[in-house]
Amino acid sequence: MSQKLIREWKKVFVADIPYIVYELKELSKAPALIILEGALGVGKTTFCQHFIGTEETLSPTYSVLSEAPQVLHADFYRIESVDEIIPLEIGLYLEDKQYFLAEWGAKYFRRLMRELPEGWQAYALEISFGRPAQEGEAPSRNFVLSSLADD
Repeated sequence: MSQKLIREWKKVFVADIPYIVYELKELSKAPALIILEGALGVGKTTFCQHFIGTEETLSPTYSVLSEAPQVLHADFYRIESVDEIIPLEIGLYLEDKQYFLAEWGAKYFRRLMRELPEGWQAYALEISFGRPAQEGEAPSRNFVLSSLADD
């Protein structure tokens, strides 16, 4: 898998996430797989909630997959091997979708590429903690968007 940097955002606060979503949609070519990576609790699911447009979107950690009208959201945190992805039949869920948001999906990248319908693009969005918040300041995050290719 090779990566090519597209855009970085530094010192992002929760209120800024809608702008990040807007820019990401402008910079990426749909239909697109977006693999979200980052430490536990960094805000991957929060980003997905803003991307989908509803705070009611829950982390699909226990159900693995969750659907919205144009988005399939997956959380592979509890998946232990690539063999557990095959029976999910992800390709069937993607027929009418524009985006596939896959939390913890980097180690399954090659398998996920096989599940995508023809014409899909792949991206990675890495989210990391910003510098520690000062007293009275909200914590920030850093976002890095890269295109992915299966070499």
